[in-house]
Amino acid sequence: MDPYDGSTVIGSEGLRLRRWREEDLPALLRAYDDPAMRRWLDTQVSGAEGATRWLETRRTEWAAGTRFAFAVTESGRDGEPLGNIVLKRPDPANDCAEVGYWTTAPARGRGVAPRALAALTDWAFASFGEQGLKRLELLHQVDNEASCRVAEKCGYALARVIPALPPAYPLDGHVHMREAPAAAALSRPAGRRGEAAGTGGGRASGR
Repeated sequence: MDPYDGSTVIGSEGLRLRRWREEDLPALLRAYDDPAMRRWLDTQVSGAEGATRWLETRRTEWAAGTRFAFAVTESGRDGEPLGNIVLKRPDPANDCAEVGYWTTAPARGRGVAPRALAALTDWAFASFGEQGLKRLELLHQVDNEASCRVAEKCGYALARVIPALPPAYPLDGHVHMREAPAAAALSRPAGRRGEAAGTGGGRASGR
């Protein structure tokens, strides 16, 4: 039995993170039909078949315990996804995992991304801390300033810069890190709300 099946994570101000469903696929396609998504994300989704494959891949990854993707929703909006946020644990024995996200165009500028990231961060450490999870990383391209602000607002300090790797990664990348609460008491400094579609993720990671 999957201990995380049906998980719903409650965030602030009516935010809810839940698993993706078949009825979300039209909203998924609308989200990817956005120039900002095409700019910032490695993986692209188009057409009904592509959306179905995306959902099936997310389910397979969830069952394997390597990747947990949540649809970001808000109460009072009929449950339509405002974004996607994911915890990636390709090696559950590793004490570090990666987080990533994207938000839809209508959701930007309302604090959706930092609220979703804060909720996922708390869930990740609560769910996997006893299994040895000690650190979370968030990666983005250096010119994605909005994602930089989201990371810092949620206590993900800039840890290092990774060099560009053209042609796929023409610019340097930022790696932000957040340690488990037992390891560090990180504050969440106030900052401007992020406007970017999302994070670019690691060298071979997609959304």
